[in-house]
Amino acid sequence: MAIKSRPLSLTMRVVLFVAVTVIACLTLVATLINSSIKHHFFQQDSSELHVINQSIELVLRQHYKSNLKFKNELSNAVAGHHGVYYQVNTAKGDLIFQSSERDFSDFVMSAKASTGFNRNNITSWQNDTHTYRALVSNLSTEQQQYKITTAIDMSFHLHFLNQFQQSLWAIMFGSAVLISLVAWFAVHQGLNPLRGLSQKIHDIQTNKMDVRLDENKVPIELVNMVQSFNSMLDRLQGEFIRLSNFSSDIAHELRTPLTNIITQTQVGLSKKRQLEEYQELLFSNLEELERLTKMVSDMLWLAKTQNGLIKPVQNTLKSHDEIEVLFEYFDALAEDSLIAFNKKGQNLCFYCDKLHFRQLLSNLLSNAIRYAPKGSSITVNSEMTTAEKICISVINTGERIPSEHLPYLFDRFYRPDKSRQRHSDGAGLGLAIVKALAQANGGDIEVSSNNQTTSFKVYLKLVKS
Repeated sequence: MAIKSRPLSLTMRVVLFVAVTVIACLTLVATLINSSIKHHFFQQDSSELHVINQSIELVLRQHYKSNLKFKNELSNAVAGHHGVYYQVNTAKGDLIFQSSERDFSDFVMSAKASTGFNRNNITSWQNDTHTYRALVSNLSTEQQQYKITTAIDMSFHLHFLNQFQQSLWAIMFGSAVLISLVAWFAVHQGLNPLRGLSQKIHDIQTNKMDVRLDENKVPIELVNMVQSFNSMLDRLQGEFIRLSNFSSDIAHELRTPLTNIITQTQVGLSKKRQLEEYQELLFSNLEELERLTKMVSDMLWLAKTQNGLIKPVQNTLKSHDEIEVLFEYFDALAEDSLIAFNKKGQNLCFYCDKLHFRQLLSNLLSNAIRYAPKGSSITVNSEMTTAEKICISVINTGERIPSEHLPYLFDRFYRPDKSRQRHSDGAGLGLAIVKALAQANGGDIEVSSNNQTTSFKVYLKLVKS
């Protein structure tokens, strides 16, 4: 199995980026400096070659008739120039004069000659161990045509350039290493706030979920990360508290029927009893077991729904038709509690799984009947919202639910207070199932409560006509 390599550290990434950038910039600077010096030497040599060429042309034009005076003047034509060489040949290549023992005849015949001085024809030429910058130009007089060769020994320039390049590249290399080390140190110091945050995050445990990072003590670049982390901790703390409460609630809900079963069984076995008494004991235990079975089934159904394992089969339903069916189903229970049902609003079509909707609305009606005062009424209203959804509201009069409890009503096993728990025969899963059913069908639910009424509003997808 291939082992995945760890990504480069932030420090290494920044240092590499800085190093590459510095090396590229220093290389460019070094290249420009080197090119400028070479160009300076070329300009200097070309100017000197121009002066020498002009001096030789002047001699050839003035003294071409006297051969002796001609050569003397050529030998004295150039004075005060170090490392300068020149010679004069005929157009056919015959040597007329050379300023030193160094013979440039081979170069004269192979080089491209220009009429007069032309910088573009200046070339470099190597003879033995010497390198020259030279120019061959043509000169025509009244009696003869000449080839003038002027050359400058570049040894001094090349030696200087070689020494300069070595020093320059050494300085550039040292600068690149120094800048990389400084960049590494700067990045390492700059990441100290991250290391501090890492230590604080490491100290956060399940028993310290209330710890938050201080965004005022971190650089501006880390503020968004700290805010996001604190928001994540808020969500985790809320879910952790709900999970802890859920574990406590489920233990309590399961303990009560189990304790009843054990106690009744122990009492029944404490002495011999009549057949009818054993039958009553079994019926009582059966009720508790059925309650446990329903609780476990509801919890399993909720788990499947929240993990997307239950796929609703959505149909087109009519609100009034479904409400009427459920009114008939709860009619007997409502009569016992002297509660009247009212249906209001439009008869709208919406998308929902029929069984899911009936269970959803059944739970809401059952909850409303349980908490509505005797002699009151329950209203179910259906209307279209501005978001082109249907809103089905179940409204009952009764005791106001405190606002601090409203966000938790749809949590499993949650009850607002002891008075409501005392009147409740359920396990506290009804509203959690309602929310799961609504969300499974692409809808949502919300609750509001005031001193007169409590309203549960279910939002589902409207069928457009």
